[in-house]
Amino acid sequence: MGLMLASARKILDGHNYLVCHDSDDLLESSMGTDVSGATLGIIGMGRIGYKVAKRASAFDMKILYHNRNRRLEEEERAVGASYCAKMEDLLRSSDFVMVVVNLSPQTHKLIGAKELAMLKPTATLINISRGPVVDQDALVDALQRKAIGAAALDVTYPEPLPRGHPLLSFPNVIVLPHMGTHTRETSGVMVERMVTNALAALSGDTPPNEVKV
Repeated sequence: MGLMLASARKILDGHNYLVCHDSDDLLESSMGTDVSGATLGIIGMGRIGYKVAKRASAFDMKILYHNRNRRLEEEERAVGASYCAKMEDLLRSSDFVMVVVNLSPQTHKLIGAKELAMLKPTATLINISRGPVVDQDALVDALQRKAIGAAALDVTYPEPLPRGHPLLSFPNVIVLPHMGTHTRETSGVMVERMVTNALAALSGDTPPNEVKV
């Protein structure tokens, strides 16, 4: 949500203006857009995607989602989400598209040139999943052609991006070094879970967060 708000409301532009402004007038390019009333398309409605939908509903956003399995109707109603069986329908209808899927052979470059071409020219692509889920070369091309409005990325490949990477040159792109879980509170929870799983394995029990491969 932070990435979406920062991109939509040009928060970094406002900060940079105050740091090094040459006039007392804000540039027209710093004019943002509202998220309230806008359509958010969530690709991947698992645990994290559903929490995003909960937060987005508080902003009175229209929520669409695409997922391998449809959520229960009561879960959809709780956040005001509508299911899109085809990802293409979500891409064409959304003002903000947030990618929240696991990285797998099936999701590698899930968002490529074809998918980016389906977005509205004013749409913002937000990736909080894994870098390779989005074809970065196709994204750079779409941004250079102004085929989409903006991008906000918490994940890239590689991480962090090297200085001079094309994605770092666009004024309408926010790139972070994978900071989605980078808080004291979340880090503490992650350490506790690691210890709990390690103790379970050492005692011969099934780890509560076992990863099956």
